[in-house]
Amino acid sequence: MASPHYPVREDWLALAQEDILASEQPIFDAHHHLWDRPEGRYRAAELMADVGAGHDVRASLYVQCRTGYRTNGPEHMRPVGEVETILDWCAEHPLHPAGIVAMADLQLGVDVQPVLESLCAAGQGKVKGIRNTTAWHSDPAVQSNPNPPPDGLLRSDAFLEGARAVADHGLTLDIWAYQTQLDDVHALAQAMPQLTVVIDHCGGPLGVGPHDRFDPESFGAWRSGLERVAASPNIRIKIGGFGLSVTGWRYADAPQPPASDQLAKDWAPWVSAVLDLFGPDRAMFQSNFPVDKGQFSYVSLWNAFKRLAAPLSEDERHALFWRTAAQTYDIDHQIFTHDIGRKPS
Repeated sequence: MASPHYPVREDWLALAQEDILASEQPIFDAHHHLWDRPEGRYRAAELMADVGAGHDVRASLYVQCRTGYRTNGPEHMRPVGEVETILDWCAEHPLHPAGIVAMADLQLGVDVQPVLESLCAAGQGKVKGIRNTTAWHSDPAVQSNPNPPPDGLLRSDAFLEGARAVADHGLTLDIWAYQTQLDDVHALAQAMPQLTVVIDHCGGPLGVGPHDRFDPESFGAWRSGLERVAASPNIRIKIGGFGLSVTGWRYADAPQPPASDQLAKDWAPWVSAVLDLFGPDRAMFQSNFPVDKGQFSYVSLWNAFKRLAAPLSEDERHALFWRTAAQTYDIDHQIFTHDIGRKPS
C-alpha cells in the first residue's frame, strides 16, 4: 500500500528560510524515525543535517517504524533487527538517537518477555520503550499507516498482559491512537498504574474523513477524550505530529512552505489545550521527522514550538523542550544542563 505521508521535497523546503529563534534553548527531539524506503531516505546523514540546521538539538529519540527487521528467524524476534540497524546506522552519533522506542508484539502476552530481553540486549542500554501499531479508524479515509492494524488491540487481554511485561522490564509504552481511541488509552492506563504511557502526536486530533478540525464538536470531542486521559498520572504526551495527513493540514499544497509564525498560529488551540490538561511537566515537544518533513522544515517546526512556548517561564520551557522527555525515557540530564545559555556553534 502507498505511503499516506506527504513526500519530502528538499527544493520546496528550501524556498522558505528563517532565522533561528531562542538559539540558546537546549532541545531533546522526543520522536523521530529513520528509514531507507522507495519513497525516500532518511538515515543518520539526513537526520544530522536537520539537527545541525541551527537549533541546539542535543539528543533525540528514535521511534519504531519497521526499519531493518531481520529477514529470517522467528517472526516475533525479527523486530530486534530494527534496534541493530539503527545502532549501526548511527554509530558515529551516540546522542542521535540517545534512546530507542522499539517494537515487540504485545499480542504475545506474557510470551513477549524473551523479545523484550533480546531488544534490551541488542540496544546496549538505549532501548527505553516499546510501541505497537495501534492507530485504527473505521473510515478508510483516516489512515496514517500503510499497514493499519485491526480494531481492538488496545482493548485485548493479550495486549494488557504484554503491556504488563513492558512495565516489569522498566520500559515505557508509547501509544499512537486517534482521538476516537482515547477511551481505550484511558482504560489501559487506569488498569496499569505502574506503566508509564506516552501518547504520541497530541492524542490524534483528526481533520479528514468524517472529522473536521475546525468543527467545535470535533475539537471538543478530542479535548474531552484527552481530559479523561490526563486524569491518569502515569500518562505523558508528545506535542507534534501536525504534519500527519490525518490531521488535515495541507501545507504541502502551497507554493511555498509555511513559516513558523503561521504554524504557531495554526497549532495554538491544540497546544494550548494539551498544556492546560497536562502541564509542561507531563508534555514534550517532538519533530516526527521525516513524516512531518513533507509539510514544513525542521527549522520552522522548532521555531513554531519556541513561539508557542514563549509566554511560559524558563523552567516550563525547559520541561517542554527536554526535561520531561529526559525524565520519561531515562536520558542523562547533563546532556542538556551543561552550558545552558550557550549559543550553539
